[in-house]
Amino acid sequence: MKAFTAIKMVGGALIVLASLNANAQSSDATAAAPMAASSAPSAKQAKSANRALGRKVRGVLAKTKGLSVNNITVRARGGAVTLAGSVPEQQQVDLATTAAQGVAGVTSVKNALTIRPVGQ
Repeated sequence: MKAFTAIKMVGGALIVLASLNANAQSSDATAAAPMAASSAPSAKQAKSANRALGRKVRGVLAKTKGLSVNNITVRARGGAVTLAGSVPEQQQVDLATTAAQGVAGVTSVKNALTIRPVGQ
């Protein structure tokens, strides 16, 4: 599934690059400048990508054995993921960090998890 998504992303990028290359062949340099600016992801697209990455990390954490995700929040921004909240043991802090780093698209993980024993 991940390979199929990656292939679609690469294919889309190649189409965009090919269309930009065709436009760049114009002798008017100012005509190509607006096209390059419009190919940058919009704020809406970036927000959507951040939410999708956060959901993907949260899903991986939920499937990780030995990890209680009830009090963990995940925030993603441009590939950088922040884990916040509390877990009952230090081992779960390490487990959450390792699991989040293994998710495709994650460039860095900031772990802001605290240890709070069950019942406190």
